[in-house]
Amino acid sequence: MLNPYIKCLKSEKTESGVLYGQFLINSLRVGQGITIGNLLRRVLLSDLGGMSITAIRIAGIKDEFSLITGVREDILEILLNLKGIVVKSKNKESKYGYLKIQGPAIITANLINLPSELEIINPNHYIATLSTNNFLEIEFKFEYGTGYKLASETFHDKSENFLQIDAIFMPVQKVDFKIENIYENSDDITERLLIDIWTNGSITPKEAIIEASQSICTFFNSIIKDNFIDEIKNADNDLLLNTKDPYTNIAIEELQLSVRAYNCLKRAKINTIGDLLIYSPEKLQELKNFGRKSADEVFMKLKNKLGIVLK
Repeated sequence: MLNPYIKCLKSEKTESGVLYGQFLINSLRVGQGITIGNLLRRVLLSDLGGMSITAIRIAGIKDEFSLITGVREDILEILLNLKGIVVKSKNKESKYGYLKIQGPAIITANLINLPSELEIINPNHYIATLSTNNFLEIEFKFEYGTGYKLASETFHDKSENFLQIDAIFMPVQKVDFKIENIYENSDDITERLLIDIWTNGSITPKEAIIEASQSICTFFNSIIKDNFIDEIKNADNDLLLNTKDPYTNIAIEELQLSVRAYNCLKRAKINTIGDLLIYSPEKLQELKNFGRKSADEVFMKLKNKLGIVLK
């Protein structure tokens, strides 16, 4: 009987602050390495969360196209620089930080005043240069999330004068793995999985692989609960209802019809493929100014674009 185990082979920190770790998972059956490697890689890159700056408010500034007196960088450059700040948090609650400085000064991440739950991993990260003796005041909002979000999706509070930032929450930057066959003295062949993990420093590779493994276990434990059978029956019923007509909400614009055919359908209040499929071919040709040529065009578009064949 095989007894798989995991072992850390390497643990390093690069000059840029990136943390690297290499792990060995041994004593796997043939074929298990690729399955486990792919699963861990997907979870590590997609499902682990982190803290990031999602919005800032600069005193006296209303939009990203304004200019800050005495600051060499424009606001768009500052927003781009702030995306590179790596933050570590003890919990998932939203937090605020604050910066107030009088120039001349070079502004780096370590000048941001943070609550005790937050820590900046790269304190020397450059933000901007204040070349005059003016004051600069910035308020930062930190949020927890997974993956990434565009600026239009990140900050829902819509507080006055906050500028949104594209947020990258992923603490794991890169994952590689390879599988090696192990030939024992007998005819048995086992596999071992070597997995390399790079993080941004807010989490160690060891913590990342533990968190990913816990996430996988939680998912599969939810499947094997006692009420699994009853739940799946209800889910099947809901699935049948939801997939009965998969074309219901597709707009007819997706068919890219000619102007004549498109206008005829719109006048008949046929706005979606679902509306269109209600009509039989005969009824469709009875529409005003909708002749056989337009009908043939619609039939052909349905077949070529959606695989729908009307008899």
